[in-house]
Amino acid sequence: MLNTKSKELYEEAIKYTPGGVHTSIRNVDPHLIFTKSEGAYIYDADGNKYVDYQSAFGPYILGHNYKAVNDRVIEALSTTDLYGVGTTDLEIKCADKITKNVPSADQVLFCNSGSEATYHAIRLSRAITNRTKLIKFQGCYHGWHDYVARNMLSTPDMIGKRDPGSAGMMDEAIDNTLICTFNDLDDVAATFHKNKNEVAAIIVEPIPHNIGCVLPEEGFLQGLRDLCDENNAVLIFDEVITGFRHDLGGFQKVAGVTPDLTTMGKAMANGFPMAAVAGKKEYMERYNTNPGGDVWFAGTYNGHAVGTSATIATMEIMETEPVHKHIFELGDRMRNGIREIHERLGMKAYVAGFGSVWTTYFMDFEPKNYTDLMKNDAEMYVSYRKKLIERGFFKMPMNIKRNHISYSHTKEDIDNTLQAIEDVLKELI
Repeated sequence: MLNTKSKELYEEAIKYTPGGVHTSIRNVDPHLIFTKSEGAYIYDADGNKYVDYQSAFGPYILGHNYKAVNDRVIEALSTTDLYGVGTTDLEIKCADKITKNVPSADQVLFCNSGSEATYHAIRLSRAITNRTKLIKFQGCYHGWHDYVARNMLSTPDMIGKRDPGSAGMMDEAIDNTLICTFNDLDDVAATFHKNKNEVAAIIVEPIPHNIGCVLPEEGFLQGLRDLCDENNAVLIFDEVITGFRHDLGGFQKVAGVTPDLTTMGKAMANGFPMAAVAGKKEYMERYNTNPGGDVWFAGTYNGHAVGTSATIATMEIMETEPVHKHIFELGDRMRNGIREIHERLGMKAYVAGFGSVWTTYFMDFEPKNYTDLMKNDAEMYVSYRKKLIERGFFKMPMNIKRNHISYSHTKEDIDNTLQAIEDVLKELI
């Protein structure tokens, strides 16, 4: 594939923007400039077409530029936008849909990004408990703010140690965030014991998709629920990725475990900027959107017509069409097909996934936590993805990143991808 125009545009981009991109994780090799998207496909500046499994890290559950969603946004913007006072009929309808579908959502508040949602949920948990400490898990990602920006993609020597993700973070924020091992309830219990009556909340990706797809073991999420109850702490499910993609009710509905607070984003609006925090009414009414509430909640663009109309449209399509059936079936087709390829080639690799999400770890066992993933062959992982990009199949060319299937993908897309995967693996081994 020729990337002449992409290279020229990237050289122009770095003149005006540090690194040429507007969020750090987008700065990858190759530096492609994308100019068009449609359904399951994206196109770069040189006209190259790719079957897209990156899906902007997961928002596109229906597909890029999905007409039924776009039409609803255009319709909304023909009559309304943002007022900065009161509420709108779209906000009311959108909130109603979420509270009816998500088990933990007695009430909901809208914001614009997953990082905002987790920030608000953590602040609320500290107000509820009058405590400062937070438990998160090694490898999980909950946004860019100081509360949680530590021990994400740690190097092997920093796993479980003090590993802030950025210069400029406050020591108080770093040291009040405690790190545990996913799927290890004993570790969580010991952390509660060591920090008795100091832990405000546990925040967890119910499936840690930041590191691909590490599934919770049977009883782990319920164990977190029980430990929070025993220690009077708040349980926060960060469903920014899992919410809506794995079920209209989020992974909490699949798992049968109800947290106190839930954060949502990405797939809820099929690519439009939208996020939310939801939870028990007694907790949510602590926000000062409710007269007398003492926990600050604000945002100029909260509840904008673009996000609310897109969310309503996306949820209505999921309610009335076989979206999850389709993407789950294609997910199974992809995973099973890759496993058959590995078997034919005699490869040691593990295909992980749930529903429409999957990834291939180049290791010979199922990972249970971030430490296990240090056995993954990172060089092979990235080389494999780059060679698929050269053939027109886009997966993020970074180590331990997930892939996503949308409602716009077809069986033919999956089968063509499987053929490309076999060709690439034969070349690499």
